[in-house]
Amino acid sequence: MRILVAVMLFSAALCAQSRAEYVGGTVAGIESGAAGSIEVTDAHYFAFYTKKAQVRVAYDHIESLAYGQKADRRLLLAVAISPIFLLSKKRKHFLTVGYTDEDGNHQAMVFRVDKNDIRATLVSLEARTGVRIEYQDEEARKAGHG
Repeated sequence: MRILVAVMLFSAALCAQSRAEYVGGTVAGIESGAAGSIEVTDAHYFAFYTKKAQVRVAYDHIESLAYGQKADRRLLLAVAISPIFLLSKKRKHFLTVGYTDEDGNHQAMVFRVDKNDIRATLVSLEARTGVRIEYQDEEARKAGHG
């Protein structure tokens, strides 16, 4: 019985990790286009890990979450996205995380995510932060809720 419980917990932890690409935001040290993984298995921190860098944000510092086919412009006023990226016809899905840093400054990160790989991460983020995810369209709502 203990082995079954351990396997279930391990499986849940794996599901709460999503492949992602950092599209842009206010984080210094991570280049646009950096591939990595979003992890929400830690009880206190949201994390994004790449081969060269990592970002950890305390869940209680996260103020807003948005998911859909557009990068949330309200959070990315200072972020420039490549015109080639905007002209792409392939449907891309984005997770935008708005938070305050240790100095109280508003920050944002935008990730391109796989809509088939994000559901557990969205559920975990809502539960751990207490912040409701803003779904930008019906397709995003379906992907997020199953």
